[in-house]
Amino acid sequence: MITPNQRTIAKPISFEGVGLHTGQPCRVEFRPAPADSGIRFVRLDLPGAPEIPVSPRYACADTEEMRRTILKSGDAEVHTVEHILAAAAGLEIDNLVIALTSKEPAEPRDGSAAPYVRMFQEAGLVDQHVPRRYFRVSEPVRYEENGVVLVGLPHDGLRITFTIEYDDAYLGTQHATYDIDRDVFIREIAPARTFVLQRDVDALRARGMILGGTLQNAVVVQPTGILNQEPLRFDNEFVRHKILDFIGDLYLLGRPALGHFVSIKSGHATNVRFVQRLAATERPEKAGRAGKGNGARGASGARKSLQLDINAIMKIMPHRYPFLLIDRILSLEENRVVGIKNVTINEPFFVGHFPGHPIMPAVLIIEAMAQCGGVLLLNSSYQPKEKLVYFIGIDRAKFRKPVRPGDQLRFELKLLRLKSRICKMEGKAYVDGDLVAEAELLSSIVDRDS
Repeated sequence: MITPNQRTIAKPISFEGVGLHTGQPCRVEFRPAPADSGIRFVRLDLPGAPEIPVSPRYACADTEEMRRTILKSGDAEVHTVEHILAAAAGLEIDNLVIALTSKEPAEPRDGSAAPYVRMFQEAGLVDQHVPRRYFRVSEPVRYEENGVVLVGLPHDGLRITFTIEYDDAYLGTQHATYDIDRDVFIREIAPARTFVLQRDVDALRARGMILGGTLQNAVVVQPTGILNQEPLRFDNEFVRHKILDFIGDLYLLGRPALGHFVSIKSGHATNVRFVQRLAATERPEKAGRAGKGNGARGASGARKSLQLDINAIMKIMPHRYPFLLIDRILSLEENRVVGIKNVTINEPFFVGHFPGHPIMPAVLIIEAMAQCGGVLLLNSSYQPKEKLVYFIGIDRAKFRKPVRPGDQLRFELKLLRLKSRICKMEGKAYVDGDLVAEAELLSSIVDRDS
């Protein structure tokens, strides 16, 4: 599923029903969202209507038998999000607000992702003219736990290989591999329904689970067949549904993934832990070393993407401790720069901002963003030993989420205009794929001795 630009839905759409596990009524409204905002759940029933972004940092993976995917931010939770996220991933929806009146979205009377697909198609999909941001597996990532194996491998596309293995005579072992694109997802994966062993039903309900489950929204499996009147939709519907769940859990990355993912007997808890490991091991794509002056150029004369370590940054920027706020430049092009700041508890500003509740000051997030822009300007257009970049203005600044110790800020800046030593840049700051701050920055390039 490689689509050039981000997408959202064209208009709001809603439905009502009951949650699969809680059995509680819920109204769900899907709303369009701006580019780079990602997918967010909103708890309308809680004071202040708190938002819960779709991100590995908000995913819960500490309940072995949870049988559903849970997101939590502060005191706000949302449960059983995997089918909605699978439908959004399968239809290549990048930005979406999902407003709920309960902690568990209503489950359409089907048990698959197909009803969500139909709703999104009914709402319509619109191109947002902003490039999609992919998570690319650049090197093998492996996770093992109690016989469960999950592996991510580099691949130009999304391929999923899944094996299920049950001691139930009817379920048995199933194996499947799919190269997922929009059409394959809609046709082969989305209609696969959730399932449960009949022998487990009473125990699960005693624990407060599947209280909203019926033969209309789940396949109930006996040793000799299924209880449902509707026959299986596919011979291997069970493994297809596990692939559907995995696609939804993989979208916890907050952006579409490219790779070959292999799973043996994984469930939601292990899927979430694997996704969190994937997010933690992401590395920038390899590029040539930084050249001098305007940077190295290839045989065609096109500028290559460059990388700079802290030593190279210090040769360009005049800032020093405690005010050098970028650690590495991941990509340096003619009109674009990507850099990172590792936020540690040792930052001097955490002493007073705030004791017992450390949060990076918003003004310093903007300063770090501006420093990334300064690297772009000084490295590409001027001699850094002779020039300085003064930060002279800020427009359209928004701060969406707090930045805390342990976070890694990723800055992406694009040069919008450079004229008579006055430049304008568009900057965005991300943590784990979540947009935490954005602004348009104005800077002036001056002589060091002026």
